[in-house]
Amino acid sequence: MINVVQLTRLPRKFGKYYDRQFLPLLEKTGLSIREIHVLLFLANHPGQDTARDVTELRCIAKSQVSQAVEVLTGRGLLARRADGEDRRVIHLEITEQGAPLAREAQTVQAACGRRLLAGLTEEEQTVFLELLERVLRRTEELSMEKECQP
Repeated sequence: MINVVQLTRLPRKFGKYYDRQFLPLLEKTGLSIREIHVLLFLANHPGQDTARDVTELRCIAKSQVSQAVEVLTGRGLLARRADGEDRRVIHLEITEQGAPLAREAQTVQAACGRRLLAGLTEEEQTVFLELLERVLRRTEELSMEKECQP
């Protein structure tokens, strides 16, 4: 029997653990976790570099992404670049000044994953991640449906 309660707890529990790992970086930089999330998204997803991409793929509200981009560009960590074909599209680039911070955030992110899976063997980690990917794909498929059905 599937324990749905455990499935609903996982994102919240992981989210709290994950965000807490960034506290030293937040204190050091004065940035918010949302700003770090935007920076990490851009560092981890080359080619998906618009505020719309961040909004849609990271599920952060448009207003919150806009606010984070304002802070990051104001601090010189991001730059905006108009699209060559469609001037309405603005691409976001991590600047030379922002690159070390993005790498540091990626290091925290990687360590977070390693610690989370440390209790599993390599084989178990592989199986877990394959199964997780399948569940995530299925979740995306089901999210398109209107309601849960037995």
